[in-house]
Amino acid sequence: MAPITVSIVTYNSEHVFEAIARFKTEIMVHYPVTLRIFDNHSVPAYVKKLQALADERIIITAAEDNHGFGFGHNVNLVQSTDPYFVCCNPDILINRASFVAMYDFIDAHPEVSMITPKITDPDGKVQYLIRAKLDVFDYLLRFIRYDFVKRLFAKRIARYECRNLSDERQQIKFGSGAFMFLRASMMRQIGGFDERFFMYFEDNDLCMRINQAGGQIFYLPDAPVVHYYARDSHKSTRGFKLFLTSMYRYFNKWGWRWF
Repeated sequence: MAPITVSIVTYNSEHVFEAIARFKTEIMVHYPVTLRIFDNHSVPAYVKKLQALADERIIITAAEDNHGFGFGHNVNLVQSTDPYFVCCNPDILINRASFVAMYDFIDAHPEVSMITPKITDPDGKVQYLIRAKLDVFDYLLRFIRYDFVKRLFAKRIARYECRNLSDERQQIKFGSGAFMFLRASMMRQIGGFDERFFMYFEDNDLCMRINQAGGQIFYLPDAPVVHYYARDSHKSTRGFKLFLTSMYRYFNKWGWRWF
């Protein structure tokens, strides 16, 4: 297996320590994997606990300010020379079989620039995070809490969430930033993440640029990962404002599609 950098950007995430432990026991004892953890100015006690884990293959960078998700991954990308670069949320748990399946596929297919795994809740329920297209109406539907509206647009929501995807490996257009197994040369070619997206839509923008550059994105349903998945945009006013800001920037950049 070729060397791989796993990049994790964290901000006071309670799950990152479990994620690191899982990588150490499931992956790093077998393969040439380096963990680069970028902390986005968490509380001092949290940073100290992270730094205690540092060694030759677990590199901790503690930022003095929070510049966002994409910024942290870009710093880790610049510091890496490995041919593969994995963007992994701090609340993701992965096993050895899934990691190897993704590596084997991308390594055997040079035309593939990114792999998205099947992402599930801890109880095994699928999180429908793959998208075929993006528009304003479908995004805003997610924030409507009235059940009768959800029922009225149930078929549309199902199409938006790509719930009809088969259990076959297949090319997709948009994968989730929760876990991206990336060809590092493509990341360097397109300049990494657009740091104007502090949080939200940075993964959609990255996928658009990979597609635009001629790279392929594949979904591997036989390589599941577990995602604890806290929807901050649904829980706080600040998260919702960040979401709306990023949505505006995304559609302003790529063109407004309302329906």
